[in-house]
Amino acid sequence: MRGTFQFVTGTATMCLFDLASLKHRVEEPPDWWSIPEDELAEVNEGNCLFFNLGADGLYKVAWSVDISNSTSAVPEGAQVFYLQVPTGNVFLGAAEDVSGGELEPDESCDGIILSLQPGNVACIVSREANQISLTIQPGAQGHNDLDSLIRI
Repeated sequence: MRGTFQFVTGTATMCLFDLASLKHRVEEPPDWWSIPEDELAEVNEGNCLFFNLGADGLYKVAWSVDISNSTSAVPEGAQVFYLQVPTGNVFLGAAEDVSGGELEPDESCDGIILSLQPGNVACIVSREANQISLTIQPGAQGHNDLDSLIRI
């Protein structure tokens, strides 16, 4: 499964998460993740990946889902992060659409909702200018051990 889409962000951030993983944040303010400690905690727990882009604007994402059990080699310049996917209902798009403020992302958001196999996934991400490449494949773990926020 693969595709492309574009999104506009005013928060210079893209996110990826299973909707069930952030149910506990729905009642929080919509910008709860702008607190670095909260953002990093959710990333390390494998509930959400926030990709800080460094600038607002229009981004094009080429995504692919590799459901084979083989792991792809990580291309030079790419980074790997891990995510838990408890239900398979996964949002990929602008971080301003992350669960919060009593809202969850849906078809009206500037992003896409993917149907994945539940389990842990590895996310291989790279960026060149405003072009982002993201490959999702089965992962051996569902958490990260980062000391700082993700920047691509």
